[in-house]
Amino acid sequence: MAVDYTTRDGVAVITLNNPPVNGLGLATRAGIMDGLARADRDPAIVAIVLTGAGKAFSGGADITEFNTPKATQEPTLATVIRAVEGSAKPVVAAIHSVAMGGGLELALGAHYRVAVPGAQIALPEVKLGLLPGAGGTQRLPRAIGLEAALNMIVSGVPVMSEKLAQSGLFDEMAEGDVLEAALAFARRAAARDMGAGGTHPRLRDRKIQHDNAAGFIQFARNSVAAVAKHFPAPGKCIDAIEAGVLKGFDQGLAFERECFVALVQTPESRALRHAFFGERAASKIPDVPSDTPVRAIKQVAVIGAGTMGGGIAMNFVNAGLPVTLLETKLEALERGLATIRKNYETTVKKGKLTQEALESRMALIKPTLSYDDLAGADLIVEAVFEELGVKEQVFRRLDEVAKPGAILASNTSTLDLNKIAAFTKRPADIVGMHFFSPANVMKLLEVVRGKDTAKDALATVMQIAKQIKKTAVVSGVCDGFIGNRMVEQYVRQALFMLEEGALPAQIDGAIERFGFAMGPFRMSDLAGNDIGWAIRKRRYQEQPDMHYSKIADRLCETGRFGQKTGGGWYDYVAGDRNARPSALVDQMIVAYSNEVGRARRKIGDDEIVERLVFALVNEGAKILAEGIASKASDIDMVYLTGYGFPLSRGGPMLYADTVGLYNVERAMARYAAQPNGDAWQIAPLITELAAAGRGFNG
Repeated sequence: MAVDYTTRDGVAVITLNNPPVNGLGLATRAGIMDGLARADRDPAIVAIVLTGAGKAFSGGADITEFNTPKATQEPTLATVIRAVEGSAKPVVAAIHSVAMGGGLELALGAHYRVAVPGAQIALPEVKLGLLPGAGGTQRLPRAIGLEAALNMIVSGVPVMSEKLAQSGLFDEMAEGDVLEAALAFARRAAARDMGAGGTHPRLRDRKIQHDNAAGFIQFARNSVAAVAKHFPAPGKCIDAIEAGVLKGFDQGLAFERECFVALVQTPESRALRHAFFGERAASKIPDVPSDTPVRAIKQVAVIGAGTMGGGIAMNFVNAGLPVTLLETKLEALERGLATIRKNYETTVKKGKLTQEALESRMALIKPTLSYDDLAGADLIVEAVFEELGVKEQVFRRLDEVAKPGAILASNTSTLDLNKIAAFTKRPADIVGMHFFSPANVMKLLEVVRGKDTAKDALATVMQIAKQIKKTAVVSGVCDGFIGNRMVEQYVRQALFMLEEGALPAQIDGAIERFGFAMGPFRMSDLAGNDIGWAIRKRRYQEQPDMHYSKIADRLCETGRFGQKTGGGWYDYVAGDRNARPSALVDQMIVAYSNEVGRARRKIGDDEIVERLVFALVNEGAKILAEGIASKASDIDMVYLTGYGFPLSRGGPMLYADTVGLYNVERAMARYAAQPNGDAWQIAPLITELAAAGRGFNG
């Protein structure tokens, strides 16, 4: 049963019972309607209490019904709220734990609200590219005031119930059992309303009081436009609130619905919903059941105290897990510890961490120069130099000292995990944990599954990723895994375009206007151009037939490795990370084009964006076909959380679906006919899906 109906001394109790968060699916909505009708028919019932079982009042819409007919089938949430609001008997919402989205809108439709401290109150629809579609933009401003409501609706950020205690949202704050408090309140309300002629208060009837409301709304609109330029939903939230302020509740409600219907159709909302579901789907591995037993992880070790190793260690101590940090030299170990402390001190200065918390986290780190101190670790992560010979030394030593059942993880970003596993006698315990720099900040964790990786080892790493607040995506073994394998083709196209007529600032500018956090040349300067150079040198030996532009090699031969050397594709001033176009580099690029006999031409921004993004898409399609990624949304999550792909576009694979694979294939064929066109070997999966009129998703 999605809804339970009971009576308590003249009060009907309608309890939402749809775990885990009492989502307002069709069965729940219908159950509420049945409960209201049943209470209305019973002369012994004087009032109604609406509450939620378990861990929530209600978390809002049932996400399992998104994009299905049930989501809009009657009774809709708007119908339910009208019935609650129009009940002849007073309805009291008993709010605990969580009242979000449609759950809060349902509570706003009740005549009274009783809440306990500690409940999370929010209208988070804007995070899905939507606005509250069941009266939230109209009732919340009438409950807590225009400014507070607008801030909550536009940000989508939860507010704790006790902070809203004096706002007008709640009629009573209860200590202890919220249901008992609501029952007592309901009986008092029934008697009071009877004395008032049987009418019950409705939020729709409250006036919005605010000095110069029009001026405040315009100020809010200007502020939102500056920070949400790629997303229409925040502005539409303000429009709907404004309609309610200026035109009254009914017209505001109608306009809110119009905005909701329009926003559902936008590519930005589709992208945000795709990301929402993609993050949840990433943890689901087709052949690893959700109830797979996991190994206990109580002690962690990290090998390497450099920038990456230190950042990895911070993730675990932030989650309360003790870490043994190993280095080969005392100087490197002390430097690594100092960097970790400095990072925490910066957080303290920002007011996001207490000094006491800093010291407790540092106390969880045990520095060592001896592999023997790793014997008790349940999970060991190596973060040493990206060279197979170095990894071999580490894993052969780990095979000697690690206890049976310990998970041995490599932070490799490109190397063959199966070769690394072969250095041990325990390949089932070997897994890749590819963190992204800075490891203590970036959300993405590529979890690499070797051919012998045990299912329980994989499930354990996926669980620990949640514990350290990472978005974990599983990848099979290939050169570069998902992210770096794709980005190599992206950078390859960028270099070809330099050779053909573009310059670094133009390419970076075009892709950044598209929405990327950083263009390929700024990204390379930040990471270090020597990293890509090392990969290309390996490519020249392993894949001598692969065609590369040698422009980047020329840059590296001059020692311009990026920000760390004061110059790369751009010039930099000491202490300033701003990239300044370099006349020297631009001249080098033009000279290179002349040297290889490439006539330079004007390249438009549209071509730049298509060639960069479709290079990602093409390689992503090959990765899907090979089974390296199990689903397209996993590839999108890698790019949204690790590579700065614009959230408003939903990731490269969803963006390709939005453009249409027929159009993507035609563009690729056009670029394949140009100079450097041999790089466009169109993935058969794209041709197959385009011919069938299908996309990567759905």
